[in-house]
Amino acid sequence: MTNGTRPLEHILERRMDFPSLRRTLNGQPLAYLDGPAGTQIPQSVIEAMVGYYTTCNANTHGCFVTTKESDELLEQTRLTVATYLGAESNRTISFGANMTTLAFALSKAIGRTLKEGDEILITQLDHEANRGPWLTLRERGAIVNEVIIKKDGTLDDNDFRTKITSRTRLVALGMASNALGTVNNVALARELTSKVGALLMLDAVHYAPHFPIDVEALKPDFLLCSAYKFYGPHVGILYSRDGLLDQLETDRLRTQESLAPYRIETGTLNHAAIVGVKAAVEYIASFGTGSDLRSKIVSAMQLIAQYEHSVAEVLYEGLQRIEGVTIYGPSIDVPRRAPTISFTLKSKNPVEVCTRLGERGICTWDGHFYAIRPMEVLGLLERGGVTRVGISLYNTVEEIERLLEEVTSIAKGN
Repeated sequence: MTNGTRPLEHILERRMDFPSLRRTLNGQPLAYLDGPAGTQIPQSVIEAMVGYYTTCNANTHGCFVTTKESDELLEQTRLTVATYLGAESNRTISFGANMTTLAFALSKAIGRTLKEGDEILITQLDHEANRGPWLTLRERGAIVNEVIIKKDGTLDDNDFRTKITSRTRLVALGMASNALGTVNNVALARELTSKVGALLMLDAVHYAPHFPIDVEALKPDFLLCSAYKFYGPHVGILYSRDGLLDQLETDRLRTQESLAPYRIETGTLNHAAIVGVKAAVEYIASFGTGSDLRSKIVSAMQLIAQYEHSVAEVLYEGLQRIEGVTIYGPSIDVPRRAPTISFTLKSKNPVEVCTRLGERGICTWDGHFYAIRPMEVLGLLERGGVTRVGISLYNTVEEIERLLEEVTSIAKGN
């Protein structure tokens, strides 16, 4: 525990920071259990974005006051995001429209360094945004292999060891599964890539909202995440190991700044949204304690992880008691697991379950969530995927009890 306040009380008293939580449907408050697809945004983030539009909405690199302020705010956000990720400097942080766009840009740049027969290693567990961009490198003669998943939704470490070879040039690995909640063994990936001199690209989109990240300890070459998954607006974030991005030939206009972190940023960025990213990190830090921003972020994320896991336990254990429910992914008791629970109900397909829940003001998702490959491998795609419930810091045990009551009723045919 990171401070003297019990996690339940400390988190719950902050729920009203989110204006969207006041919305109701048919007299019931909306329960936003759809965080893995995008979290709600606190008032402070909204105000930061409105403040930018109100006071200094201008393009960058000009000679007048508002453009200079825009330059400064963007660089402040780079530094704040670097602190959030435990990165060495703001030179390592690039922004884009979203994670997928940045992943495609990165794969194209890395593709220019490959020779025919070079190998890329992806996994069966990953979101398609961390598979599709690398699969396109087959067009350049690269061989793309995939690490298989086991029935419990975890990667097969032995298969991982077997498929990484002296010809492997890059491993693309998700830190956590947005479909099954699996948290992957990044240390093993770094160990194996280091032995063969391969690059390590981490997709932290589903990990960053739930656990602290320290890129200096993890030592990835690249890491991608999305601010709209951790209480910010739609902005993609790319961390590149200092000096590495400068070695890649990225797609850019000749007018674009040629040095990192700018050389992969095409066109004019969404300045107001980027200002909102800074506010989102500062909002998370407000839950923590410490003498500097990094300490506050780490302690806050530890507190948030503890709270979210406690709520996810109630969900997991409650679903286990409902006849006809099958839960997918690792047990809730594994050392580290994202608070995202996916299940099927024997009597109903996922869209029917989510429709019923939605009518009662409970927001959940059905389908594959762009993690289409694990759904194929586990034989779930043809039956409509799964129902996914995601816990964020503003969710409560009471909301979970509402959901469990409704799923029980659906299971009984009521």
